[in-house]
Amino acid sequence: MKTSMRIGELGQATGVDIETIRYYEKVGLLPAPARSHNGYRAYGPAHLERLAFIRHCRALDISLADVKRLLGFVAQPDSDCGDIDRLIDAQLDRVRARLKSMRALERQLAALRGRCGSSHVAGECGILHELVAAAHGEACACHPGVSPGPVESVAFGKTAARRRRA
Repeated sequence: MKTSMRIGELGQATGVDIETIRYYEKVGLLPAPARSHNGYRAYGPAHLERLAFIRHCRALDISLADVKRLLGFVAQPDSDCGDIDRLIDAQLDRVRARLKSMRALERQLAALRGRCGSSHVAGECGILHELVAAAHGEACACHPGVSPGPVESVAFGKTAARRRRA
C-alpha cells in the first residue's frame, strides 16, 4: 500500500467519487489531508481505512449523521456499545419499513400489470386506462380506495368509466 495517494487514487482504491471525498472532508467525516509540495492532497493509510469504513456504512444505507456517530465510537473504543446496538436497531427498523413499503408497491404494480394481459393498441391498454382513471381521482387497480366516477378523459377522448376485466 502506498503511504501517500492523490484524491483520484484514493477514489479508485475505495470506489468513492472524488466529489464525494471532497464533500466528506467538508462535512468533517474525513479529516483534511496533508498537502504535498505542489499543493495536491496527500492521503495516507488512515484516510483509506476511514473512507472504506464510511463507504461500507453507506452501502448499508446508514445516514451520514449515523456514520459520524459510528466514527466517534471508532475513536473511543472503550465506550459502551449499547448506543451502537440502538443505532443499528433503528437502521434495521428503517430498512424493514422500506421493505414493507416496497412489498406494497410490488403488489400495486402487479395489480396494475394484471389489467393488460395481451398485446393490443395503446388506446385499449388496461394499464393506461387505470393510470388515466387514477389521474382523474378514480379508484384504480393499484389504489382501490378512491370512489370511482366517470370523468371525461382527454387522453382517450372518451369517458374513463371503469372497464375492468373480470
